[in-house]
Amino acid sequence: QVQLVESGGGLVQAGGSLSLSCAISGRGFNTYIMGWFRQAPGKQRELVAQVTIGSSTDYADSVKGRFTISRDNAKNTVYLQMNSLKPADTAVYYCAAARAGMGPTDYEYWGQGTQVTVSS
Repeated sequence: QVQLVESGGGLVQAGGSLSLSCAISGRGFNTYIMGWFRQAPGKQRELVAQVTIGSSTDYADSVKGRFTISRDNAKNTVYLQMNSLKPADTAVYYCAAARAGMGPTDYEYWGQGTQVTVSS
């Protein structure tokens, strides 16, 4: 059984930084494409960043140059470093895993989410 547990959310002022972590249990972490999604109140969930098995990365335009996704296969963990945060980044952030494909609907396993709040 695959389980994902996020940590690292919180409250930060605009311009500040936060780092999120997602630990995945179960076998095969290094075979999953890993992604971070977010959902703000009243808005649809959006894909923020994703990292392939070979550590190629892809970002939403809204976070390019500010967020960095990375993975540590030895620790079964994926990270999201968020810099220069804006109030518009306020959302619940979810970690997710996909066995194949990089589209939002390809993600099969989800964490419980962690709240990120950016004050102005």
